[in-house]
Amino acid sequence: MLRPTDGTAMTKTAFAIAAHPDDIEFFMSGTLMRLNDAGYEIHYMNVADGCCGSTQHSREEIASIRRDEGMEAADSIGAVFHESITHDLEVFYQKDQLAKLAAVIREVAPEIILTHPPVDYMEDHTNTCRLTVTAAFIRGAPNFVTDPPRDSIGGKVTIYHAQPYGNVDPLGNKVQPSLFVDVSDLIERKVDMLSRHRSQKVWLDESQGLGSYLEKMKELCADVAAMSGHANFQFAEGFRKHLHLGFCDPEDDPLRDVLGEHAAISN
Repeated sequence: MLRPTDGTAMTKTAFAIAAHPDDIEFFMSGTLMRLNDAGYEIHYMNVADGCCGSTQHSREEIASIRRDEGMEAADSIGAVFHESITHDLEVFYQKDQLAKLAAVIREVAPEIILTHPPVDYMEDHTNTCRLTVTAAFIRGAPNFVTDPPRDSIGGKVTIYHAQPYGNVDPLGNKVQPSLFVDVSDLIERKVDMLSRHRSQKVWLDESQGLGSYLEKMKELCADVAAMSGHANFQFAEGFRKHLHLGFCDPEDDPLRDVLGEHAAISN
């Protein structure tokens, strides 16, 4: 999707960029729904294709299955789906992947980006964050050539980092969000969206002992809500805003501004 250059009004866009199919559903989907309700065009991208997420299917089979599941999940909330650019456990901070992701960001031209935190329990998440931040930073650098080539773009973008898995860093330290988005009335839509990833029920139980991955997602959101200190938040998603330098103005905080009573700082 290329932006108009004739001065016509442009739809505001929000872009969720995560590592694997189902990561957006766990950590960011409720906020995407809120932004869509607020008039934003929402975009959905998994950097890796999910090819290692099975003990029952080949790499090619499970990648195809998970692509279909991701497309179905994105469609269920009215999000624009973007193709993956690499394989599971091959998300690396290197030029070829950066050039591909930068091309997508220039096409979408988002005002808001939701992505993983800088530190998380596994490297695909961490490297997705690094790639996303740099791809957004060089959106206006014409001398950086993307793949495929896309013109550089102007405009501000505010990046928000979602919570790490388990709401802790890799050393087990609690990570406190600076902004909480209430998803209490959206939790069943989050469950429905995550349930589209049917292939992951067995995999997550076998590989990470999650049992019911749907209940685990609700548990994580309840934990974030409890951290907020807001009694009326039963379920929430948490975020920390990336430093503004090279991205937006210091005071910019569109999630808080746009979502109103549904967004709050720690009480």
